[in-house]
Amino acid sequence: MHDIIDMDAPVEVRSRATVYRGAIFSVEDMTIALRRRDGGTVDIRRQVLRHAPCVVMLVHDATADRYLIEREYRVGSDRFAYGIPAGLMNPGEDPRTAALRELAEETGVVPADPDALTVDHVGDYYSSEGMTDELAHIMVLHLTRIAQVPRHLDADEHVDSAWVGWDELLALPVTASNSIIAIQHEQIRRLRNGR
Repeated sequence: MHDIIDMDAPVEVRSRATVYRGAIFSVEDMTIALRRRDGGTVDIRRQVLRHAPCVVMLVHDATADRYLIEREYRVGSDRFAYGIPAGLMNPGEDPRTAALRELAEETGVVPADPDALTVDHVGDYYSSEGMTDELAHIMVLHLTRIAQVPRHLDADEHVDSAWVGWDELLALPVTASNSIIAIQHEQIRRLRNGR
C-alpha cells in the first residue's frame, strides 16, 4: 500500500521559528512541505526539541566483572532513577572523547592507561525521532585497569555512583531506553562469551 507522499523526494522547510530556548534544549516550530506523488505538496506542522548529541556508556570493570551504575533525579520520570553514565557532547567533540570526559567528571573513573580500555560501539540512536534531534552515541567501555580522579559535577548535578555485579545490574529498575540498549548489547556479548 502506498501513501500519496513521495517518500524518496526531499522535503522543503517552509518556515521555522524557535518558540522556546532553555539551558539544555530549545523547541522549534516548523512547517514542512512534503512532495506528493502527483507533483503537488502537502504542508505539515511539527515541533522539534533541539538537543545536543550525547554519549551513553555502560562501564565494565573487566577484571572484577562489575558495572558502574548511577542514580540521580530525573525530571521526566519525576524520580531518583537508576541508569548508567551519560552526558552531553561539546561542539566538535568525538563520542569517545566525550564519553571519557563525562565518565571522569561524573564518577572520577578513568582508564589507568590507554591500553586498559576497549570500546564496544553499540550504535547511534535517536531517543525519539518523532520529536527530538537528540542523537545518543551508545557504547560499552571495558576497563582492565582503573584509576580514580576527582569528580567535577555541575553545580546543579547530584549523582551517586556505585559498582554492581551483572545480576544486580539486571535486577535494577533501569527504565531509560538508551541505558537499556547498552545493557542488552552487553547481555548478548556475555551470552556469546559464555558468561
